[in-house]
Amino acid sequence: MRRSVALFRAFLREQDDPETCYSLLARDAADQLEAYDGPLAGRTVVDVGGGSGHFTAEFRRRGAQAHLFEPDVRELGEKPPEGTVIADGYLLPLPDGVADVAFSSNVLEHVADPQTFLSELARVTRPGGLIYVSFTNWLSPWGGHEWAPWHYLGAERARARYRRRTGRAAKHTLGENLFPVHVGSTLRQVRARDDVTLVAARSRYWPFLAEAVVRAPVLREVATWNLLLILRRCPS
Repeated sequence: MRRSVALFRAFLREQDDPETCYSLLARDAADQLEAYDGPLAGRTVVDVGGGSGHFTAEFRRRGAQAHLFEPDVRELGEKPPEGTVIADGYLLPLPDGVADVAFSSNVLEHVADPQTFLSELARVTRPGGLIYVSFTNWLSPWGGHEWAPWHYLGAERARARYRRRTGRAAKHTLGENLFPVHVGSTLRQVRARDDVTLVAARSRYWPFLAEAVVRAPVLREVATWNLLLILRRCPS
């Protein structure tokens, strides 16, 4: 419970104090990775869409050989991690099976073709390697991102409200850089794939019943908030 409360408080300060928010989130994500796959030290980790590089920096602090691939230079911030590559997650400039861990935090809802994106994560992961994917599902209270929870009343209405309230245009536009991704359909698609096996599907931030809520149709679309998928790359 203490962990979940700390993460929630950090999210509330994201706009004013992004350093605290994303540093905490990076430590939490690294803890989750190590819980499923052991220490990161000595592992090769590919961070796809990691933005300002907080995740990559945390993985490196734990001894991993971590590399950031980010398609939008505007997301990098003032001091991106050394060796950062500007690259599209649909076509990573990497050979097959190079990564022990492929990591993607809150990116899937920003790509128009999630299945192609997942295929690329699987391609660069070695057989037996781990794939960490989390995303904010559309019908969760945070699904509209900066204009949530008013997305329940329609995206355009929510964007208009955001402009009236803040005096500036919203960062996200539905159908351009934000897409309605759902828990149930994503789980069905992942389970149907032959290149990965599903290790765990859980709410990323819930303090209890994190896996149980994902098994409840309809309820999970609202209550999950953020779906975490832990996948294992199948043998070639």
